Amino acid sequence: MIEDKKVSEHDDIPLTASEIGFLWAQYVNDTLATCVMSYFKNTCKDKEILPLIENSLSIAQNDVTIIKDIFSKENHPIPVGFTEEDVNLNAPRLFSDAFILMYLQKLEVIAMESIGMAIGVSARSDVSDFFRNLLISVSELHDKARKVMLSKGVYIRPPQIPMSDKVDFVEKQRYLFDFLGHKRPLTAIEITHLFMGIQSNTLGKAMMVAFAQVCKNEDVKQFFLDGKEIANKHMKKFSSILSTEDITVPMGWEAFVLDSTAAPFSDKLMMFHTTYLIALGIGNYGVAAGTSQRMDLSATYVRLAAQIALYAEDGANIMIKHAWLEEPPKQIDRQALVKQQKEKK
Repeated sequence: MIEDKKVSEHDDIPLTASEIGFLWAQYVNDTLATCVMSYFKNTCKDKEILPLIENSLSIAQNDVTIIKDIFSKENHPIPVGFTEEDVNLNAPRLFSDAFILMYLQKLEVIAMESIGMAIGVSARSDVSDFFRNLLISVSELHDKARKVMLSKGVYIRPPQIPMSDKVDFVEKQRYLFDFLGHKRPLTAIEITHLFMGIQSNTLGKAMMVAFAQVCKNEDVKQFFLDGKEIANKHMKKFSSILSTEDITVPMGWEAFVLDSTAAPFSDKLMMFHTTYLIALGIGNYGVAAGTSQRMDLSATYVRLAAQIALYAEDGANIMIKHAWLEEPPKQIDRQALVKQQKEKK
């Protein structure tokens, strides 16, 4: 009984590196979400979408409070993240209500993936409970957003394929390789990853169109313009693969970006948001490469991942230049400590 009480109260149980890392990342992302959703709340006109924005804002604000409490009890520094200085609530509408709805649904999908990983590596019950409850809240919000998107006719369904009437087994290596220019039909999993790749790049392209339109620094503007072109090329590549097999290609989102040139967010926030999505994109391409059994697809994902990794490095350099890149928690630099000790002697 004593052990159960000790574990439940978290006495003398330090946070693991994984717990610190996921809590830190969640805090930074939630401070960003607080800025973004506060702006969306001020600009959204649709009465069906507004409650979803308020729900998302409430979740983010509650997360920030809980993580602050956990870190404070552990004497861990509170991340800076993003503050009211990073958002202009009086900025005019930059995004249509339809974009806000689709953005919200897509970001909840991303959140569910990372929260699931956090649950899997959280040992302490308070941290595990936090992420488990967060997953419930986020999945419920995603479901609400999905239903509103369906009712408004803006939900983009994944492609459909005919149902098979029998089970097949692979008999020849040509299943994996291009055989004399002939490629086998795509599997359902391969179609899914191509669809998701188009969706992710569609979101990224639309955001970079908007951010390039309003950002202040010229190097930041050029970064967004370069990113728009990269996203467009990746979308065309994935779309051509689907089109070759007469599979419907999802629509773009750029039309939902309005013509305002007044920045609702700081360049720092927009850069972080973009580089965060790039990092997710690299991870998604890695998963797609590992689960695509056609070798030409795997090679395509590896090549495109390398391309956006270089682009991500450009983004990191810009953020370092402007002193915007907040460093995540890290291991002690023991070599530096040894060097300091020698210098004292």
